Amino acid sequence: MQRPDAVRLITFDLDDTLWPVAPVIVRAEHRMRDYLDTHAPEVNRRLDRDDFTRIREELLAREPGLANEISALRHRVVEAALGECGYANVAELAAGAFAAFLDARHDIAYFEDALDTLAHLSRSFILGALSNGNADVGRLGLDRYFTFHFSAEQVGRRKPHPAMFERALQEAGVSAGAAVHVGDHVDDDIRGAHAVGMATVWVNRSGSAWGESDIRPTWEIRDLAELNALFP
Repeated sequence: MQRPDAVRLITFDLDDTLWPVAPVIVRAEHRMRDYLDTHAPEVNRRLDRDDFTRIREELLAREPGLANEISALRHRVVEAALGECGYANVAELAAGAFAAFLDARHDIAYFEDALDTLAHLSRSFILGALSNGNADVGRLGLDRYFTFHFSAEQVGRRKPHPAMFERALQEAGVSAGAAVHVGDHVDDDIRGAHAVGMATVWVNRSGSAWGESDIRPTWEIRDLAELNALFP
């Protein structure tokens, strides 16, 4: 790989780029269910996963903007579930359940190449985190590497909408031509960053085929350690 000389800013997706997210969410949902078992047992007795999905879809149908507010959406789903089961103190119980979820949401196991790569790059580049999820880089201690972090909740739009990428460029004070976005998702990360003129690095750990598309990533890597060669 050859390093692009003009790069000053490198932005990163979080979930499935720095850590595998599926086991994190499964564990967090179990932790939330455990809380409800203790404090509001009727919810788990009467409602299953399909019911929670139904409640979520009903909320989104009424308030589509909640799609950009993942924490608020999950909180509201729990409140609605508690209400369906006859609980009166839904705000207090939902706050406790969501806190249990969020604690587990930040109990993550990084990909082996993640932290060393961030440490290396942060010595020479501005690093930013751009995520549709609700992981908090400060809570994770990643603010020692990232100068800023923007989420869909903060910006009001989910990737691949250009708003988050444009916000990052504005925050760093650089042009799109001086920025690279690193992520695993073909649409949210690669297509979204490409649309605003940023170079892109597709983190393709599984070796998947790119598929039919009118664009391609600037670079494709199998693990984050390869960034150390691209940006020495």
